[in-house]
Amino acid sequence: MWHILGAGSLGTLWATRLARAGLPVALILRDSARLNSYQQAGGLTLIEQGQPQHYPIPAQTPDHRQPIQRLLLACKAYDAANAVSQLASRLAPGAEILLLQNGLGSQDEVARAAPQARCIFASSTEGAFRQADFQVVFAGHGHTWLGDPQDLQPPSWLADLQHAGIVHDWSQDILSRLWRKLALNCAINPLTVLHDCRNGELQAHSAQVACLCSELSELLHTCGHSAAAENLHEDVQRVIQATAANYSSMHQDVRQGRRTEIAYLLGYACDAAQRHQLVLPHLQALHSQLLAHLAARGLPSH
Repeated sequence: MWHILGAGSLGTLWATRLARAGLPVALILRDSARLNSYQQAGGLTLIEQGQPQHYPIPAQTPDHRQPIQRLLLACKAYDAANAVSQLASRLAPGAEILLLQNGLGSQDEVARAAPQARCIFASSTEGAFRQADFQVVFAGHGHTWLGDPQDLQPPSWLADLQHAGIVHDWSQDILSRLWRKLALNCAINPLTVLHDCRNGELQAHSAQVACLCSELSELLHTCGHSAAAENLHEDVQRVIQATAANYSSMHQDVRQGRRTEIAYLLGYACDAAQRHQLVLPHLQALHSQLLAHLAARGLPSH
C-alpha cells in the first residue's frame, strides 16, 4: 500500500499514476474537514494533454488506525517533520518514507521524527500544477532521482514506479543532486521575488546571477559536493531561458501571501557557509534582503 501525504501537485501526480497502474494507494488528508471536501470531489483528477481522468482513491486522516509501510511525503519542507510526528505511531517496523521536499534540512528533521523508518530522498524535475482542489495538470514529463545516503541498496518497490510510468533512477549520490538543485533554486528564486519578475527577466540581472553562482560553487566545493558545482552558472542560465515565461515557486508563494521554503533553500545555504566559516557576501546580502522583504509583507522568515 502506498500512503501519500500531501494532495498538492506532486502528491496528486504520483497518487493518480500509481492508482492508474492498479497499485493500492491511500491519501492522508490533514483533518476531517479536508477529508469531507475530498469526498465531495469524489477523488482526484489528473489532466494530461488536455484529457481529464478521475481516480476515486480512498482517503483517511492522520488518526486512522491502518499501519503504514510505505509513505510518500509530498508536503512542504516546513510541514514535513510535524506531519511524520503525527503518523509516528502508525509506522510499521522497517517502514520507508519517500521525501519529495524542496531544498535541504527537512530530510534530517524527518529522520529525527521517525528514527525507526528508512528515509529515501528524492529530487524531481516533473512539472505539474493544481488547476483546482484535487485536480492536477501534468505540465511536463521530467525525471525523479531517488537515493538513501545511509543505505545505497535500492528498494524492491522501484518496479512500482516503472509500472506507473514514473521515470526514475536510483542515485548513489543523492545528496549531490539535492545540493545542485538547492544551488539552482538559490540563484534564481530569491532574485525573482526581489525584482518581482518572471524567470526570464533575470537575464537583465546577469552580473548578480554570476556573482551568486560563483559563491554557490565555492560553497558546494567546501561542503564536499564538487560534482554539484560543475558548470553551475551555465546550468542556471539554461534554466532561466528554459523557464523564461514562468514565475518561480517562491515568487508565487510571496505573491499569494503564503509561507516560503526560504529556511530550506537560501537559509540552509547560509547556515552551511557559517558552519564552514565561509564568507559569501552576495549570498548573505541576498538572504538579508529576502528576510526583510518577507517581514515587510508579514510573512514568516523560516
